[in-house]
Amino acid sequence: MVHDIERASHSFEKNDISVYTGISGYALLYLHLYKIFQDEKYIETAQKYIASALKRLKGRRMTFLCGDAGPLAIGAVVYHTLGRKEDSKTCVNNLLAMLESVLPLDQEIYDEMLYGRAGYLYSLLYVRKHVENSGIKDEAINRVIHSIIESGKLTASNKQSAALSYAWHGSEYIGAAHGYIGILYTLLCTNYQTYQDDIKSTIDFVLGIQYPSGNFPSSFGSDNDRLIHWCHGAPGGVYLMMKAHEIFGEEKYLESACKASDTVWNHGLLKKGYGICHGTSGNGYGFLALYKYTKDAKYLYRAVQFGLWCCGYRERHGLNTPDRPYSLFEGIAGAAYFLADLLSPNNAKFPAFEL
Repeated sequence: MVHDIERASHSFEKNDISVYTGISGYALLYLHLYKIFQDEKYIETAQKYIASALKRLKGRRMTFLCGDAGPLAIGAVVYHTLGRKEDSKTCVNNLLAMLESVLPLDQEIYDEMLYGRAGYLYSLLYVRKHVENSGIKDEAINRVIHSIIESGKLTASNKQSAALSYAWHGSEYIGAAHGYIGILYTLLCTNYQTYQDDIKSTIDFVLGIQYPSGNFPSSFGSDNDRLIHWCHGAPGGVYLMMKAHEIFGEEKYLESACKASDTVWNHGLLKKGYGICHGTSGNGYGFLALYKYTKDAKYLYRAVQFGLWCCGYRERHGLNTPDRPYSLFEGIAGAAYFLADLLSPNNAKFPAFEL
């Protein structure tokens, strides 16, 4: 599978530098493969892709998945892994240079994962976790947290939905990509205690609108129990509720995560491809996450079944073809990432959603 990705990547437009559908996603995949298999060829391939991406930064978006912060964060980790400390430091400095543009509340800056502040916050956390003495201080992280919280309060001031409210293009999305789930999960990965009451009450709001099926609505006020993806629906909710249980210890959160996972299994395989955002590998990761957390073999079995289906990617299974069929978040690179983690399920790492 990775050989097909390597060959196919040369035919795609190199101007897409994103983690989501571009060459930085390939860099993240090969960095992940290196960490699992310790084969030097993987880190060398990761360096090749990220070097190409870093030459083409757009200067328009600040997030991990769809902006400059992703290539810079991955570059910092790749160069650190290679022992190229100065190159790693340059990436970190350029990442931190984006900070002031992320903070203002009087601009049209969203808070969600794909294009907003939570995506930038994730980038800082990712680098600090994987780069020793990264130079990313608590002050920088706390300033982003403060902006996300204040933005949520401003939006909530005219609403009754939650202590914190977040909208993207006029809609209060719930899912991991553009909504509450992604924002709240990222906040829980920080020193959030100053804002714990607001964060916890907003998590309880999300819990309160979970469908009886275990799925989550795509947006506040929606009654369409149909979308079951990482980006919109139950698979992303597994991570938030599991994290909430880990921190707050209340059984209602673990029950919610298990219900969300059950609806993914009960609805079966998606027809949108093998990718992470709205494909089979992204849905399978929810099972892996619960297996790591609970050690219940049921969830590992379910993850393996989804993985076995992904192994038949050449057969296509009658799937729709995404615009970037070999990419990380839409295509088979996501399946390769997932299959690699099935070889070491206790150490599985969902790209851009597990710290």
